[in-house]
Amino acid sequence: MASLHLTSSRPQSQSIPLSKLQNGTTSCYTKTRCCYYGYYPFFPKPPFSLRNSQIRYSFCCRNNGLALGFTVSYKLETSKDNVLTQSKKKKKKEEGDKKSKIVVPESNEVPSLSEEGPAGISNGGTRQPATRKTQLGGVGGSWKSSIWRRVLAILSNLPLALAEMAAVAALMALGTVIDQGETPDFYFRKYPEDNPVLGFFTWRWVLTLGFDHMFTSPIFFGTLVLLGASLMACTYTTQIPLVRVARRWSFLYSAEVIRKQEYTDTLPQASIKDLGVILMGAGYEVFLKGPSLYAFKGLAGRFAPIGVHLALLLIMAGGTLSSAGSFRGSVTVPQGLNFVVGDVLGPSGFLSMPSEAFNTEVHVNRFYMDYYDSGEVRQFHTDLSLLDLNGKEVMRKTISVNDPLRYGGITIYQTDWSLSAVQILKDNEGPFNLAMAPLQINGDKKLYGTFLPIGDVNSPDVKGISMLARDLQSIVLYDQQGKFVGVRRPNSKLPIDIDGIKIVIVDAIGSTGLDIKTDPGVPIVYAGFGALMLTTCISFLSHSQIWALQDGTEVIIGGKTNRAKGEFPEEMNLLLDQVPELVESSSPKQSDVISG
Repeated sequence: MASLHLTSSRPQSQSIPLSKLQNGTTSCYTKTRCCYYGYYPFFPKPPFSLRNSQIRYSFCCRNNGLALGFTVSYKLETSKDNVLTQSKKKKKKEEGDKKSKIVVPESNEVPSLSEEGPAGISNGGTRQPATRKTQLGGVGGSWKSSIWRRVLAILSNLPLALAEMAAVAALMALGTVIDQGETPDFYFRKYPEDNPVLGFFTWRWVLTLGFDHMFTSPIFFGTLVLLGASLMACTYTTQIPLVRVARRWSFLYSAEVIRKQEYTDTLPQASIKDLGVILMGAGYEVFLKGPSLYAFKGLAGRFAPIGVHLALLLIMAGGTLSSAGSFRGSVTVPQGLNFVVGDVLGPSGFLSMPSEAFNTEVHVNRFYMDYYDSGEVRQFHTDLSLLDLNGKEVMRKTISVNDPLRYGGITIYQTDWSLSAVQILKDNEGPFNLAMAPLQINGDKKLYGTFLPIGDVNSPDVKGISMLARDLQSIVLYDQQGKFVGVRRPNSKLPIDIDGIKIVIVDAIGSTGLDIKTDPGVPIVYAGFGALMLTTCISFLSHSQIWALQDGTEVIIGGKTNRAKGEFPEEMNLLLDQVPELVESSSPKQSDVISG
């Protein structure tokens, strides 16, 4: 029914039904006796041409000097409008009937992503399947959502994910076999076309597919992206719905449904509340609703697969950042010299960004080695100082193999060594530094040599004293004819006479071999592996569910678990044995009558 709403300057209003107003009469319906005057046709009979139009009337009343104004507006409808309105209501009702409810599953089923509606339980405790929206462009669906669901289904396919993991592993293995970062000439010689490896593998495969920089090649990155997409799709379509279902309090009200579980039993004389107390003592989360009970434990085991997927994604993201966003370089520096970090490092990928630490200057204070009793090199050390732009020392550390220096995201490793020069006194003159050159390098077996000319150095047939060394411990000397003269240790200050020339070996100056790199992906990779180990252990926890229904004095029990299926029945039997049995109370016995 339409109504009028009166407003005035006073905080007072009142609604007056239109049916109470009389046409052409003077009526008063407010406490202030505000009246209207005049004839106003409140309910005219409009023609059909005025369909869906509105008619507005304005009134002004006066009472004791108070002016009150109001407006009446109403919409005119026809029988055709009523037919259209009923048609729309019927269509909405049909659309609403198409929606179905998702109830808690009886087994390990997972609701489809296309199902909608709140979770609910039917009277029988069974699942009612939801209607899938498969029609393109239909109600609640479109061709975009259909394509998206198909893409998710393809990416979450387990055989595809396993194939992607195998492909990544094969590419990584191939990257360890093929030398990385070499010049094209190296691959021309090692993988020639006239003698291909395995009958087909030549340098064209290496350079065309980017196997010379495997871990930054498009084929390797593409495989990683596909594997990451498969992990995310599996998490979205499978693991997250499983967790949502597991978190619901799925009460079952049907004895038939409970008896269909993996484990089932019946207690003839028991109380469901006593069963709940026993389950709580065993670590279960227990919920009661009328005659029904639901209990579960080990919900963390349902979350663990999601954590495993996230950990794998972290590892892949960290590895990708290390491959495409790091800097690497190596340098051999004699003792006492300096170098700038930025002059040594080179980018390894398109994500490489230099930092302020690249302006750091490194000074080699000292290089020395430790030896076994047999004379073999055991360990070598380098005393390094880091200097800022003003030449101020900001850090100092002696590094060795497996004990690097870290500063500002830069890591300096001790990886190699060599002999740079030998320092001598000649007839008490000097000291002179004679550069040492590598003569033979075979793994750890190294040999270095130098030459001290005697006489005219510009002569084409110059002769002199030869000196050989395999480490920093001793120097072997030969005369002008190449005959062995003797061995001297550096810093021994013991002279040796060769062809009338007195030679003193003052020192053997070594060079340190350093590898320098920045690797921003290392913390991410470490975090991923830590999370992977933790979530893998958590994933072994069993998620167990128990349902029970009080039917008179009987308690019907059913349960299931996703793991440890052999131990679950034994655990249930032990718990049910602890449930107390109900004893019916009997009326008191009458005392025996003693006859007289």
